[in-house]
Amino acid sequence: MTDITVNSRICGFTHKISGVKDGKNVKVKVETQCPKVKNISELEVPMMELFGIKENAVIAKAQEGNCCATCLVPCAILHACNIELGLISATLAKDVENLSIDFK
Repeated sequence: MTDITVNSRICGFTHKISGVKDGKNVKVKVETQCPKVKNISELEVPMMELFGIKENAVIAKAQEGNCCATCLVPCAILHACNIELGLISATLAKDVENLSIDFK
């Protein structure tokens, strides 16, 4: 299981994302207080719909759920899926520990 925490400090929400591989899919659950992110709080993401941006299952669900364009949660869901499917090293992700956007 992959667990990720997203601290959306600009909007004031913290989101807990869990992903677990189920065959060629990843089942994702998001714990959140954000009403928009709640629209995508349970997903089953097929591996073949993770690549690219235009035909991406997670991005499509975020759009359908009316997530904000700057929301970090869809990106974090994609990271969880890629880690679960072995497309990103879980060890590397844990060693790196976090990603950031720094405003100067």
